[in-house]
Amino acid sequence: MKLTGNTIFITGGTSGIGRGLAEALHRLGNKVIISGRRTALLEAVTAANPGMASIALDISSLESIERAAKELVANHPDLNVVFNNAGFMPFDDVSGPVDDAVARSLIDTNLLGPIRMTAALIEHLKTKPEATVLYTTSVLAFVPSAGNAIYSATKAALHSFALSQRFQLRNTNVQVQEIAPPWVDTDLIYKSGDPRAMSLPAFIEQTIAKLAGDDPEIIVDAIKPIRDNPGANEHALVHAFNQSIVENPIPVAA
Repeated sequence: MKLTGNTIFITGGTSGIGRGLAEALHRLGNKVIISGRRTALLEAVTAANPGMASIALDISSLESIERAAKELVANHPDLNVVFNNAGFMPFDDVSGPVDDAVARSLIDTNLLGPIRMTAALIEHLKTKPEATVLYTTSVLAFVPSAGNAIYSATKAALHSFALSQRFQLRNTNVQVQEIAPPWVDTDLIYKSGDPRAMSLPAFIEQTIAKLAGDDPEIIVDAIKPIRDNPGANEHALVHAFNQSIVENPIPVAA
C-alpha cells in the first residue's frame, strides 16, 4: 500500500501494535482515525498525536460496527484504508471444559469483528481509486500456541478469510494485506521484557517498511522460518514449539 496520503481507520488503536502503527502512519502524513471501547484511552492517544481522530467502537457488537461505519463515511469520506487490528488473547486449556463465554467473545472480537467491520465499509472502499483492507493476524495462525488454542484458531480462520477475500477482490481497486506479528513485547500477553519477544519499536519499524510494498503478507524476518512451516510435517513442528513453551513458560501478569 502507499504509505502517505491515506485516510486510515484502525480498530484497537489505543495500545500495543495498534497504537504503534497508528502513530507511525500518522507521522507519515496520513489522516488516522483510531477506535476502541474506552473513551479515556482514545482521548489520551489523540491528545498525544495532534490531528489524529477517534471513534468509540465495540468491535464485538454488530450494532456498534454499523453505527461506527456510518459515522466514518459521513465524517471521513476520503476513508480508503480499513485496518482490522483489535483483538485479545487469553490463555486457555482445551484438554478440559472450555469457558463458552470466553470462546464466544474471542470469536466475536477476533474473527467476526474484522469480517463485519470490513463488510460494513467494503462498498465505500470500492469507490476509491486506491484502497486497502489490512488484517492483523498472528504467527500463531500458522503454528498455534496450545496454551492459547482458541485465540490461535481465530487467527488461523482470519488468515483463511483474508486469502479468500483477496481473491474475490482481485478485479477491484481494493488490496488485501495481512500483518502476522511474532510475539511482540506488549500488554497483549504481559509486557515483561522477555528476550524471546520482539521489541515494539523494532516491529513497527520493520512492518512499516514492508507495508510499502504489495506483498499480501507482512512478515518480519525473524518469523519467516516459522511461516515456512514444513507442510505435512507440521505436527512435529507444533509439538516442538509448544514443548519449548512448556519448558520455558511465557510470563503472565500476577
